[in-house]
Amino acid sequence: MPGGKQIVMSGIRPTGFLHLGNYFGAIRNYVKMQDEFECFFMVADLHSLTTHPDTKELKANVHRVLAENIACGLDPDKVALYCQSHVPETAELYLYLNMMAYKGELEKTTTFKDKVRQNPENVNAGLLTYPVLQTADIILHRAKYVPVGKDQEQHLEMARTFANRFNHRYGDVFPEPQAFNYNQQLIKVPSLDGVGKMSKSENQMATLYLADTDDMIRKKVMKAKTDSGPVEPNSPKPDYIENIFLLMKLVSSDEVVKQYETAYNDCSIRYGDFKKQLAEDMVNFIAPIRSKVDAILGDEEGLKQIMKKGAEKANKSAGETMKLVRKASGLNYF
Repeated sequence: MPGGKQIVMSGIRPTGFLHLGNYFGAIRNYVKMQDEFECFFMVADLHSLTTHPDTKELKANVHRVLAENIACGLDPDKVALYCQSHVPETAELYLYLNMMAYKGELEKTTTFKDKVRQNPENVNAGLLTYPVLQTADIILHRAKYVPVGKDQEQHLEMARTFANRFNHRYGDVFPEPQAFNYNQQLIKVPSLDGVGKMSKSENQMATLYLADTDDMIRKKVMKAKTDSGPVEPNSPKPDYIENIFLLMKLVSSDEVVKQYETAYNDCSIRYGDFKKQLAEDMVNFIAPIRSKVDAILGDEEGLKQIMKKGAEKANKSAGETMKLVRKASGLNYF
């Protein structure tokens, strides 16, 4: 392990635009991790083929997700920021692991069942073996920690199963990957319509994207659901009002939050002013990220160099692991 640091690995799918939920739920932690761990952050372009086989927009999406992560603070000199398809060893390890993955256990995966329901015309083998490829991504770098949300915990459990199965059959090569998020509750950023959380694909008017223009941010925030206001001092807040306060806590100063909490509790809050304040604070938060993204996307040559640098780091790590894998499994004939 370089510098003796623990290894962290995470993947980001290049589908859709990153939004506020991605930032506070994941990227902010990645930025913190890059100084404490040896980090491999991968753009999962091969994974995206299981549900988005049309690749016309793939290159632009890969560039965007790289640019957005860098604009949010990921440093390509500190981490390996790379594309999954630039590491051919991934496919080799995926193949070996597929020999140890059973149809019955793969069919029980919640995400597989969901995808079959959503798109019964596209139940491909890649979709079925998605957790195997995800395992290959993680254990290829012998990662100890994987920052994941609740919805990915089952996949991580499967990654432990496959890693242990390999170790049991051929000898200890892989550590057991563990979920990691700085011992804190994962932040779920609520959508502006008060229903669920912000999403890349569902209800785009209720989600704030890092690419949204200032006017679009204002328009979305002003549409957030409110009511006629509290009628008794210190009343509990309905969920949709609580959501607006939660968003404000993410981007506004403590003084501003306190001002509106007090106004809510003494029934003097004016929701129009409240939302205008949140809209301006949101603009001030997102606009600098958006302009950095635009600058990075404008330098395609620079992006290519970042991908090359990331691929070199990832290939070095993957090459070392695969030597151990081939030796352990008896597939080294020279």
